[in-house]
This record gives sequence, structure tokens and C-alpha cells, in this order.
Amino acid sequence: MTNALAYKKDFAFNAICPYYTMFPLEYPMRIMRKHRANSPVVVDPFCGRGTTIYAARRLGLTSFGFDTSPIAAAIAQAKLASAGLDEIVELGRALLAKKPKHVPNSAFFNRAFSKKTLTQICSLREGLLAEERPSHASALLRASALGCLHGPLITGEIPSYFSNQMPRTFSSKPAYSVKFWKERDLYPPDVNIIDVIKKKLARITDLESYPFGRLSNVKCSDARSSDSYRNIRSASLIITSPPYYGMRTYVQDQWLRMWFLGGSEDVDYEVDEQICHSSHQGFILDLARVWKNLAKRSENGAHLYVRFGTLPSAKSDAKELLLGSLEEAERWDLISVRNADTAHAGKRQADQMGQDSAPSEEFDFHAVLS
Repeated sequence: MTNALAYKKDFAFNAICPYYTMFPLEYPMRIMRKHRANSPVVVDPFCGRGTTIYAARRLGLTSFGFDTSPIAAAIAQAKLASAGLDEIVELGRALLAKKPKHVPNSAFFNRAFSKKTLTQICSLREGLLAEERPSHASALLRASALGCLHGPLITGEIPSYFSNQMPRTFSSKPAYSVKFWKERDLYPPDVNIIDVIKKKLARITDLESYPFGRLSNVKCSDARSSDSYRNIRSASLIITSPPYYGMRTYVQDQWLRMWFLGGSEDVDYEVDEQICHSSHQGFILDLARVWKNLAKRSENGAHLYVRFGTLPSAKSDAKELLLGSLEEAERWDLISVRNADTAHAGKRQADQMGQDSAPSEEFDFHAVLS
């Protein structure tokens, strides 16, 4: 997909932080262009890294998004921020000027980052965590730091990531990482993190474009809860991709970014505030709660577009699950179901994680509120 928007510099903002379950930017852009003349209010109740939010920004539309993952919410919120590169860099340098109160001293952290780099990361982390309310500059600084926190070792004057050799889309677990580095005699780069962040942000051409929405339009919240929709009055276009049945490790697979946002230095395997994955019926009922909440906050005739599939390892039928949830929600009339190609298309999860297993089949569902 060499012609995909993901590879074009004009859309580098959407890749401010790699996130391994995003759908391709082409999907929401195509739908929004179709409805753009009506100036729709766009909502994504499973916003992930904010691809729908960014597409709305590019097309001059107001959007709202929710996600239960703090990492996803932080990245998506940055898609509603506007600030100059100099302002962001100045904030970062101010936060680095203060010595951190705590620096992790585990085998993982000591081999993942150089001593100087880890100290800087901790200063930035503590400074951002101390904020009572994020500014546009801090939202962009936070998202770019998350994007640079770990990734492959790339030769060059200024590295692209802070860490020793790691995947860029998910965080490898501590014991595995340390063993991997020791076996290959790999050491982290000694970098100034502001230089790395500045390198990433300098590629983004629309940092200061008008964002068409407040930072508070994106929340770390549960789409099954009616409270998440409090600020939405008349949604008219919903574009989303719920977690596939059996996918329960979003936070665990992002544990290092979770630490940067205030989480534990160790992997937390507790699974909270996620859609039910213990049974097909429980999953259907939880999805239906989301569609019901959206119906209450949407105008008649609102359009719902859902990209949904199955994991190769999960014994489930994507059509059965999604159609069952719409039937349970009652007010959404199905218009069409189309094959959306495979999960390899558009830099999807299986491709980014380097898996050899067959990708999942995905479908695009379209429904209208009656």
C-alpha cells in the first residue's frame, strides 16, 4: 500500500504515536467526504489513537471520542491540539530542567535507556503528570513522547526513539527484553529526548492548523457508560472500530507507555473496564449498550459506520456478533455489510506486529438511526 495516506508526509500528524490496532485513515476520510456537505458532528466511541478524530480535523468537522485506554486517549487528544513547534520544545525543556524525584532502577529500565536519557524521561513524565489540565502544547508533547518512548535502533545523528531495540507499536515484556538485549549485546542510545521529539514533530506540517474541537472532546472513558456522552447533543455521523472479540491485552501490550502516563513500573495484568470477552452473548450485550447510548445522543437519520472483524485465534463470527448487537440495540437499521479486505490492509495489527499468522477478515457495516 505504497500510495496509502499513512506513507504521505502531509498526514504525518496521524502517526505522532504508532498504535497497533488503528484502521487506515482512508476509511474515515472516505465516509466523511460523503457526508461533509451536511457538516456532521462526528463521534468515535472506540477512538483508539484518534484516526477518526484526525480525519475530522482535516475535513473541518467537530468530533468527539472515547477510549478506556489512557494511552489511546492521550494520543487521540493530541489530534485536537494546536501549537507551534517552538512552543512545544520550550515546554519540554522547562520540564527537563527539574530533577526527577524518582528514577526506576530495575534491570529492564537500566538496559532499556541510557542513564542520561532515563533521567530526562522521568523529568518529563513527572512534569506532565503534575499538570492539572493539559494545554495544547503539553498534549502534543505527551503524545510525541509516547511515540518516541520505544522503537527500533536506527543509525543516524539523531535517533528516532529513546530506547534500546524494541518494537514501536507495542511494549515487549521486561524479562524477554533484557534477555534479548543481552544475547545480542545491544545497548540503548545516549540521546537528548528533546532532540528526538523535535525531529518527530518537525515532520508534521499541520501542528498549528485549526483543530475543530476542544481537548475535552476526547476522554479516557467507557463508551458503555452514559456519562461519557454528556457533552454530545446531536451526533450525526459515528465512525468506529470496536475491539475484536478476544482482544483483551491493549493496556498490557502498552505497559511501558502506561508507565509514562503514571502507571506501574511493572506489567499490570489486571483487565478492567473492557467490553465482555467471556461469552459471545456478553460481548453482544455490551456493544448494544454503546449503540443505545449513541442513539440517545444522535439525531434521527444519523449514520453509523463500523469496521469489525475477528482475531484468527478467536472462535467467533464477526457478522453474527455485530449484527446481534445492532438487533439488541433496536433503533439502528442495517443498510449494508461489505467485505473490508483483510487486516493486513492499511497497516493493521497483524502487519505491524510482524505476525506470520493469517490476518483476520474484516467487514464494514452501515446502519441508520430510525
